[in-house]
Amino acid sequence: MTFALAGTRLSAAPSELVLAPQEIKARFRGQDVSMLGFNGGLPGPEIRVRQGQNVQIILENRLDEGALVHWHGLRVPNRMDGVNVLTQDVVIPGDSYRYQFGVPDAGTFWYHSHYLSYEQVGRGLFGAFIVEEKNVPAVDHDIVVQFFDVLLDEAGQYEDEFNAAHFSTEGRIGNLVMADVSNGTGQIVKRGDRLRLRLINPSIDRVYRVSLDGLEGKIVALDGMPLAHPRALEPILLAPGQRCDVIGDATGPIRFDDSFGERTLSLGVITVSGSRDPAKTPITALPANRMPAPKDPGQTAELVLQGGAGSASHSGTATWALNDVSGLPRTPFLSVAQGTTARISIRNETEFPHVMHLHGHHFWELDAAGEAGPYRDSIYLDIGETQDILVVLDNPGSWMLHCHMLSHQADGMATWIKVG
Repeated sequence: MTFALAGTRLSAAPSELVLAPQEIKARFRGQDVSMLGFNGGLPGPEIRVRQGQNVQIILENRLDEGALVHWHGLRVPNRMDGVNVLTQDVVIPGDSYRYQFGVPDAGTFWYHSHYLSYEQVGRGLFGAFIVEEKNVPAVDHDIVVQFFDVLLDEAGQYEDEFNAAHFSTEGRIGNLVMADVSNGTGQIVKRGDRLRLRLINPSIDRVYRVSLDGLEGKIVALDGMPLAHPRALEPILLAPGQRCDVIGDATGPIRFDDSFGERTLSLGVITVSGSRDPAKTPITALPANRMPAPKDPGQTAELVLQGGAGSASHSGTATWALNDVSGLPRTPFLSVAQGTTARISIRNETEFPHVMHLHGHHFWELDAAGEAGPYRDSIYLDIGETQDILVVLDNPGSWMLHCHMLSHQADGMATWIKVG
C-alpha cells in the first residue's frame, strides 16, 4: 500500500532557518499515528539552497529526548556534522544549536536525526536537502521523491515493541511503504515534459530496487555527485541513505515499482495530464563538483563486517562488529594526515547485506581491475561481497564510518576515521 504525503520547502536566505523536531500525528490507513517530524511535517521541510551559499540552521529541540541533525552527503566542517560524542554534545530538550556551513557541492542530499537514529529516523525525523547548480539544467519540473517505510502494529499504531530479530537480521522492515513526491513547480506534469527526479532512500533498513515506467531518460548522478557519462535508465538499487538523480521526458504516468524483495511492490505514481512536444536537446552530464584528485594510496586498510544471525562469532560486545570491535572504539579505525589518499577494502562476512556510509567525504568505488567507478558516500555490499574504495581524506576531524542500515549501526556496526 502506498501513500503520497505533502511536504514543504524552505529556501535558505541570509536569514536563519529553523528546524524543530517534535511529536506529530500522521494519518496512515485512515487513522492518526504518533510519529515525529521536523516543523510539524513528515518528511521534514525540503531545504533548497544554491551552490556556494552559506547556510545557518537553528535546531530547536521540542522533543522530550535529545536531538541532533546530520547533513548526509554534505562536506561540512567536522564540528557541524551532527554526531553525538564525535562532533558535538546532544541537544537536550528545550535547548537549541546553530549549524553554520557552506555548501560547495551541488546535488541531492538529505538531513536526518543522528541521535537514537534507528528510532527517530524511523518515526520521521528526516528531509531532503537540495543544492542547486549555479547553472541549473533545463527541465520543466525538479521533483524530489523519498521512499520510506513504517512498521505498524495490529492496532495500526507505530510498533514500539522491541524485537531482537530486527537488530540481528535484515533490520526493521516496515509493513507500510510510502512515497513522498514533492514537485517544486507546483504545476501539472504533461506528457513530453522534461523532469529531473531526485530519488532518496531515508528508510532505516529497507533496500529498494526502483524501476521507472513512463519516463525516457538517463541516470545523471549518484549520492549527489554527477556521473561523467550519464547511464542508461535501468532499475536503480537504493540502499538506506543512497540517492539517484534521473533526467528524462515523460511518456505517460510515471510509475515507481520496487523489485528488491520476493514480489514487486508499487511505490507510487506521478500522474500526467495533457501533452506537449518533448525537448529535442540531448541529456548531457551535470556540471562536475570540484573534488580533490586522488594520488597513489598513502594508506591501505581492511574493514571486515561481522556478526548477525547465522554468522561466525566475533570478539565484539554486540550483535555486529567491524574488525572484531562493536560500536565506536576509543582509537580510530584509521588515522591519517589531511590530504591522504586511502584505499580501503571492505569485506562482508555476514549473512545479510549492508550499506557503509562515510561522513564528510565521498569516495570512488573500484572495480575488480582497480579502475575508479562512481563517486559516492555510501556503498552497498551484498552477502559475501568485497568492495574496495579510494578516498581522499582531506576534510579534517573525526568522521563516522558505519552501516546505514540503522538497526545494524545501533547494535555495533560503527567505527570512525581521524583526519588531521
